[in-house]
Amino acid sequence: MGERSDHPQGPGAAEDSGAQEIEATVVLGIRITDWPALRAAAVAAVEELDFGGIDPAGQREELLREVAEDPNAALGALLHPDRLIAAIPGIEALGGTLEISVTDDFAPDFADLFPLDGEDGDGGDWTLTPRTACLLHTQLVGLADAAYDDLDEHGEDPVVDEDEADWTVFGRLPRRTWGMHRTWRRALARTFDDLADDLALGEWPLPRCPAEELALRFALADARALLGAQPESVADMMGDLPADLYDYDWDGCADELFGVYGPDDGDPELTTAERIDQLLAATHPEGWFLAYDDAEERDPGRGYRR
Repeated sequence: MGERSDHPQGPGAAEDSGAQEIEATVVLGIRITDWPALRAAAVAAVEELDFGGIDPAGQREELLREVAEDPNAALGALLHPDRLIAAIPGIEALGGTLEISVTDDFAPDFADLFPLDGEDGDGGDWTLTPRTACLLHTQLVGLADAAYDDLDEHGEDPVVDEDEADWTVFGRLPRRTWGMHRTWRRALARTFDDLADDLALGEWPLPRCPAEELALRFALADARALLGAQPESVADMMGDLPADLYDYDWDGCADELFGVYGPDDGDPELTTAERIDQLLAATHPEGWFLAYDDAEERDPGRGYRR
């Protein structure tokens, strides 16, 4: 009997197969259905990478920022040829490129996420309508952008009366927060993104902690102001989203979105807004990010946009 080989094609197959060079072209059509999950996976992938060069820590931080705010960058980190090849045994990469093209703007389909009960938009109980959700989402994303811009420009500088107007977001906060550190400010900026992500998933943006109460309050105020000052711009923003009786019902938003979690005790004569104000005043700003007892805690590994 001849010598046994454990290789199914004989002892020379490995050498022969190793001489083959193959060019593979893969074309994928992808729809992003869960941006927070994609972002978390991309952040985890970047954390595992080894960076060389002069400033590896800076390279990692920059790539983390990109994948946390850009779906294209997140896909690029997860679909990079080197990463895909590493998962396949018996081959090595000879080179390759990754091209990602976007067919549509990365924006949630609010008509699908927040369907209206009545075909003509004239029935049912109060609901968060597609147009209200779209405008709120736009304001929340804009506030997050502005908060991170504040950080980029001012860092840990305290807000003072003389330059309060130079701060887009943090100058609007209660004075007791004006000297808070950078980490606290990043956490505050993230609350806007957290609520925006809720809307992008088709969920009502129900504040889960005092900081989110404040963030949603800012977004509602800014949405009301934008609609009053620039109704034509808002109409253009809505495109072909269906109209409804409850569109831009800011009082209804305040009644339905605040107070689902959080303070429900205390003086029964106080409104929900007044109880929230009391909670903010009685709690040190460091505690504003602690989730309410009856609210699900957000993923602590979700990262920051910047």
